[in-house]
Amino acid sequence: MKKKSPTVDSQALPPEVRPGQSLELLKQLHILTREGKLNQDSRRKLKQVYHLFQFIEKLLLELPASGAGPTLADHGAGKSYLGFIVYDLFFKALGQGTIYGIETRSELVESSRQLAERLGFERMRFLNVSVAESTQSAELPEQIDVVTALHACDTATDDAIAFGLQKKARYMVLVPCCQAELARALNQNKALNLQRTPLAELWRHPLHTREVGSQLTNVLRCLYLESQGYAITVTELVGWEHSMKNELILAKYTGQKKRSSGERLQTLLKEFGVETLLTQRYPALDLSPV
Repeated sequence: MKKKSPTVDSQALPPEVRPGQSLELLKQLHILTREGKLNQDSRRKLKQVYHLFQFIEKLLLELPASGAGPTLADHGAGKSYLGFIVYDLFFKALGQGTIYGIETRSELVESSRQLAERLGFERMRFLNVSVAESTQSAELPEQIDVVTALHACDTATDDAIAFGLQKKARYMVLVPCCQAELARALNQNKALNLQRTPLAELWRHPLHTREVGSQLTNVLRCLYLESQGYAITVTELVGWEHSMKNELILAKYTGQKKRSSGERLQTLLKEFGVETLLTQRYPALDLSPV
């Protein structure tokens, strides 16, 4: 005899589950069990999701009304965890707007497409391209309202910023991860810089090189965005007890480009001896002499 799938009593759902949420989606994301239950780990996971969604929802509500609705591009989407949650909690009821998930692993793109079809999430699109390649993709519109990049590894966050600048994004939501490029650059000239400035003591030891490189990378990203007309807020995504990759950078386009931020960015690169990154990572910067 064929075993029946367990049913979920809507009255017995955990109070954390919001009215109207897709139970099938929450099961696919392994937040709910097949019986509609939450364990302690998934309860914490759901709390984190809601916390992040609150940031994004606020930005979406600030967007001016348009006929086609808002657009959101999620870089390094993975299983499109974020995109599905945002669609379910916001885009579904809105009845318009499109979410684009950008991911290099073809099997994850295909599984996301299949899940979106099963759930009836018709305005989700999934692209099997890198973050850098997405800037040239004809499948994306010329303008994107919100760009997200959560735990995009190393320079993928920089590629997402370049994408956002090209697409004239009104908002960017960035959670950087594994910032290794600048640490490598610091290592290359370490002996010379130790002779040149006592500041190099900050990255003399390998562990400090990694930590300073990570911190400096995000500081430079914020200055770059300010120089291109964005107001920046830096905060925690979740409590540090949940994740060390926890820095959330929120960028809102104001159109007021800060020349002083561009100048400070150049000065920091010179002070740390990594000027070679200037044209590679900050191509839109005004390179007038500082």
